[in-house]
Formats: sequence, structure tokens, C-alpha cells
Amino acid sequence: MTLIKSSLPFTFLLCCLAACQPKPTQKQLLESTLQSQIDSIEGDVAVAFVNLSDPSDTLFINENEEFHAASTMKVPVMIELFKQQEAGKIDLNDSILLINEFKSIVDGSPYSMDIGDDSDDVIYSKINTNVARKDLMYSMITVSSNLATNVLIELVDAKKVTATMRDLGADNIEVLRGVEDQKAYDLGLSNSTTAKDLLVIMEAIAENKAGTEADCEAMISILKDQQFNEIIPQELPKNVEVAHKTGSITGVHHDAGIVYLPDGRSYVLVLLSKNLKDFDKGTEQLASISKTIYDYVMNQ
Repeated sequence: MTLIKSSLPFTFLLCCLAACQPKPTQKQLLESTLQSQIDSIEGDVAVAFVNLSDPSDTLFINENEEFHAASTMKVPVMIELFKQQEAGKIDLNDSILLINEFKSIVDGSPYSMDIGDDSDDVIYSKINTNVARKDLMYSMITVSSNLATNVLIELVDAKKVTATMRDLGADNIEVLRGVEDQKAYDLGLSNSTTAKDLLVIMEAIAENKAGTEADCEAMISILKDQQFNEIIPQELPKNVEVAHKTGSITGVHHDAGIVYLPDGRSYVLVLLSKNLKDFDKGTEQLASISKTIYDYVMNQ
């Protein structure tokens, strides 16, 4: 009996201390949930988030880690196309002869795109014909056409694309070359990015800072027509619009987008991954992270 009685004050004290602990904030709960989700992924993941309706509401995880950019680099190419049109250097309504031959950045040797490795087979039927630049740009984003991308990169110059990203405040993204330049890849010369840089770029488009207001609206419209929707939009309600660009190569799956909620609010989310041991499972887990972010914003 004595032992039981003497333990009561101690138990009471523990209860009081527990009651005095502050409840975790929504942001703390979000961070904890996201970290658990990331820890469950067999691979490396980076997250960058900003609530455009409340720019102080941000979240970054591994945001400065370098990733192979894969097809996310096509967004900077689109921005450069609009920039050069605004400067009077090109006209996106003009047509260009579609030729499937490009020069390696290593030694200038020629290489061609393989329809079997591309996501857009329609455009290959148009080789050796004139195609509108704006149509190539649309295919580059919505179906991630590698052939269209290479034609457009040669048109605007990869170095100028990177320089424009620097002007926007994206300090680390590198657009060095087109797609499938095997000699460059073998030497480690690949397009790269960070989650933070892609967030800066997508935020610039959302806030009409990546070009004129009309051009940014046109970019958003194209991004909303994205045909690959396995990550950011996958688990979101159908009435949520997402203007985004994905990218994938072996062990890599990315998505960077602007999420538009029915109530008029919006946010930017970037999810990058590499070294995925199970690509399909990793993709599903990234989609779940997107849903976690969505639930957090909706509960505010």
C-alpha cells in the first residue's frame, strides 16, 4: 500500500508535465509526416513548397541537393522561347524545318533521336516537313517530346537558357545540352537542377515574373495540358488544376508544378527523386507526399 500511495504524486506530476507541453503546430505535423514518408522511399528525395497565398509559408527538404534535371529542364527552354520572341529575335508562329540530326556538345559529332526512346511518336511523322515553333513547344511540354526539345534548344541556345534562369534567381540549374547526347552523358555533362531552383522558376511563372503577363498566362495554359500526371495531381481531387512538368529517366522521377485550388488559392510544389530502387512504388509514394501537402493547405 505504501508503494502505491507514494507513486501517485509522481504520476500526477507526469500528467501535469504532459499537459503543459505545447501542441505541435500544423507545420510541425506536416514536417513530421513528410519526413516519415520520405524515409519510407528507397531512394533520395527533395521537396520544395511555397504557399503563394502566404509566401511566408514554405517548406524545404534537401532543396539544394543536385539532381539530374531530366525533362524538367524543358520549362526553362519554354521561358527562353517566350523571352526571345518578346525581344523580337524569333516568332513562335513561324515554322521550322524538322530535322532529326543534332550535334554533340562534346565534339560536334552528329547524333539522332530514336523514336523508341521518345514519348512523342506523332512528331516523327513530320520529320523533313515544316512545323510551327509553337507546336513544337507545346509538344515539348505536354508530351515531353525529346525531338521537339532538341530542335528548340538549338534555336535558342542552351547557354542563353541558363543565363535567363540566373536572372530569375535560379542559381544552380544548368541547361547544358539537348536530350540523348550520349557522348556528353558519358562524360558527366548533363542538365542538372535543385528543388529550390525549380521552385523559383515555377513561382516566377505563377507571379508573371518569367515574362510578360500574357506570356506567363500562355505558359501556365500549356503546363496545365500536361499529359503525365502520376505524381503531383495523381491523388488530388479532379477540380484541382495543376500546371506542371514531369521528368524521368532510370531511377529518377520528378514533378514541378503550380497547384490551383478551387477557392482561388495556389501553391508551388517541387518533388525530385533519384536512385529509386522501385520506380513505380517510388512514384506512388511521391504522389502521396503531394496529397499530404494538399491536405495541409486545405486545412488552413
